[in-house]
Amino acid sequence: MAIRDKMRANAAHVLQPGENIQAVFSAQPTDPYLALFFWLTLFANVYRVIVVTDRRILVCRSGRLRMTPVTEVLRELPRSTRIGSPSGLWWYCETLGEGLYVHKRFHTDINAADGVAAA
Repeated sequence: MAIRDKMRANAAHVLQPGENIQAVFSAQPTDPYLALFFWLTLFANVYRVIVVTDRRILVCRSGRLRMTPVTEVLRELPRSTRIGSPSGLWWYCETLGEGLYVHKRFHTDINAADGVAAA
């Protein structure tokens, strides 16, 4: 199962009835370049799963070592919120209520979510 499919499946319990997921991606609050320091990463880093639905944007807590679990909703934002224009290997996003680093593999998901919101 692909990583996005796992995140979608794990996020099902935080959705409202009839709500549809438009995009899902992972982010982390800790600077990824500090990952060289294993112990710092192990204790300080907790992944986030961002679930973009047709009604809202959810920032959810995930695991310390895996980015696919969805344990709780930390923040809910209006669907009209523009996430941003990602660039580079690790893009720093401040529009989701906290500073989050998003890896390049999820940049297409962010662009797709913002594209749907604009339409």
